[in-house]
Amino acid sequence: MEFRLKKLRKNRRISQLKLAIDLNMNQNTISRYENLEREADYKTLIKIADYFDVSLDYLLGRDR
Repeated sequence: MEFRLKKLRKNRRISQLKLAIDLNMNQNTISRYENLEREADYKTLIKIADYFDVSLDYLLGRDR
């Protein structure tokens, strides 16, 4: 699985801290998601996908 959070964040020049603040999360949690040390729950995945205006499939690397 390719979790595209880091790619999306960097392409839009958003820091982990800004993303964490915008999503009402902890910066450390964002880092763990990006490094695949922790998996986001369903509600969080939707929140991230909505924030970047992408589908869940894209976010999870399931597009073709």
